[in-house]
Amino acid sequence: MTSADHSSAESAPLPSVLAGPILRRLAPNRLCIWLVGSRRLTGKLLLHPEGHGPRRLSLNARRLRHLPLGRHAVLHLIDVTLETPLPSAVPIDYDLQLASDGEPPAGIADWAPHLLHEGARRPRFVLTDDHRRLLHGSCRRPHHDGPDALVRADGWLAERRDDAEAWPAWLLMTGDQVYADDVAGPTLVAIHALIRRLGLFDEPLAGATVADSQGLYAAGSTYYHRDALLPDVASNAALRDRVFAGARKPVFTSAHAGNHLMTFAEVIAMYLLVWSPTPWRLVTITPPPLGDDDAAAFTTEAAIMERFAEGLPAAARLLAHVPSLMIFDDHDITDDWNLTADWEACAYGHPFSRRILGNALLGYLLCQGWGNDPDRLAEPVDEAAALLDAALDADGWLPAEAHDACLHHLQRLEGWEFQVPGTPKLVVLDTRTRRWRSERNPRRPSGLMDWEALSDFQQALLDAPSVVIVSPAPMFGVKLIEGIQKLFTLFGKPLLVDAENWMAHRGAASVMLNIFRHSRTPGHYVILSGDVHYSFAYDIRLRHRQSGPRLWQLTSSGIKNAFPDTLLDAFDRANRWLYAPRSPLNWFTQRRPMRIRPRDPDHARAGERLWNGAGIGLVELDDEGRPDTIRQLDARGFDVDFPPPSPADEA
Repeated sequence: MTSADHSSAESAPLPSVLAGPILRRLAPNRLCIWLVGSRRLTGKLLLHPEGHGPRRLSLNARRLRHLPLGRHAVLHLIDVTLETPLPSAVPIDYDLQLASDGEPPAGIADWAPHLLHEGARRPRFVLTDDHRRLLHGSCRRPHHDGPDALVRADGWLAERRDDAEAWPAWLLMTGDQVYADDVAGPTLVAIHALIRRLGLFDEPLAGATVADSQGLYAAGSTYYHRDALLPDVASNAALRDRVFAGARKPVFTSAHAGNHLMTFAEVIAMYLLVWSPTPWRLVTITPPPLGDDDAAAFTTEAAIMERFAEGLPAAARLLAHVPSLMIFDDHDITDDWNLTADWEACAYGHPFSRRILGNALLGYLLCQGWGNDPDRLAEPVDEAAALLDAALDADGWLPAEAHDACLHHLQRLEGWEFQVPGTPKLVVLDTRTRRWRSERNPRRPSGLMDWEALSDFQQALLDAPSVVIVSPAPMFGVKLIEGIQKLFTLFGKPLLVDAENWMAHRGAASVMLNIFRHSRTPGHYVILSGDVHYSFAYDIRLRHRQSGPRLWQLTSSGIKNAFPDTLLDAFDRANRWLYAPRSPLNWFTQRRPMRIRPRDPDHARAGERLWNGAGIGLVELDDEGRPDTIRQLDARGFDVDFPPPSPADEA
């Protein structure tokens, strides 16, 4: 990470593969794999199912798509359909024998040996017939000063490498896989060095104080003071007055907007740097000219980011072994993304802020969204491919008109949510782009899903015996914290406390609760969530109803983030007192028809219900879709179990 360590980094030949492979949507008859190379690569996919003969599949144009990201960066979307399905519940070793023109093919052991477990010749995956064992988590903030739970999960998987029955069906990443709005100074320096090294595409910037991406990178305020470059126009004066007490502030409301990502190239470079150790070896990180306070922050962050980079081989290894599904939350785009109708009007009403949001969403499409459901997102990927091809033909500049049109279509897209058939059925919700905007007051928080989206959600649940639901924000959160958010909303300050929870909008909350009370939703529902930077588990039943659904709210957050300890302890203690089982305050909440029993984490102090610490959730379900095991794999190296509550714990 230092100049001495990487003195020749920017002159060394580029490796053929920069990031990946990352396993995405996998099924016995179809494999989707994400990879970024420094050039167009072709070759073969080799499969070695245990107990079955090997298969060699040519990666022809039908199975491999190339999308240029710059002069020396190419996105490879591998989508292989199999006429003979692969077996389930057995280890399947695989290899990618890749080469560019004139080169001999090389396998993963040659170009990414860090992806192999000790003693292994190839990475592997396991296909399962069900969704009964799942890893899940959210909020991976690289410069949080703490361990990375993806590293812990890799170690956990390595211990079970030869036990196919113990492998999870999916790694569910439930939001904030990257922090586009909150970037460490050394990371932004690395991003700009990587942009230069790979020749990632440039773009003009309408409505900005700089003319284009090159002007942005060279601006004196580009490190730690980008909020000065963000739009600050008359149309957002009302927002300024309400949120910032009249001080001049940008449209964006992130408290950490000083290093907010802005260009498409910055977003792509960020993904490469958080998912692979290889890009870090290609750049030299030299501190830019900074004031005393910023220089001190840079030094502190540099040490944290060096530890983060040291863990990337293990994190990349996990992503190369366990298929992952990913859904966005706000930090994948920007803090408070679409929180209120007023926020939307301000942010989408200015060409520069609209471009910033669109670039992050385009990065999400290519790096996260595609692998969830390639067929559903085929049309926007086609449009993105045409834009990127045009940039390659235009000497590395994204054409402004086509760029804006592509981002406009993405921002109006309905189709980010997805489902995965199986036992139980897996339903992943988009709680960001199909919001129920307040008709009475555009300053109030929007519902996380609008009527039409909630109707679609209900259709997915009808008559299902059991379902796993991924909702980035908990459907059933901590009552006290939700109450505080409601109080701030009543005073017109929802943006100060991220007042976005399912109960913040009366209409959306009512419809959501009624869905679970519907006579044709009698099954078991496990809700997996993140967002809040602490972890907890609730058992939920309908009051005064013997039959009907049973629900479990399981929240795991963050993968590399945590809540302030002292503040969370105070919230946890006050919540237990104010919302005790017989407290009359329970009857003033919207979820009063529900009986909620919290589970106490076994490593916590007596009475504590919220677990604070980076980690990743593990849930194991029985044949009827009920949780047998609810566990947090704490990134510090130990396990935290959430055993079933006793009747006295009811709250």
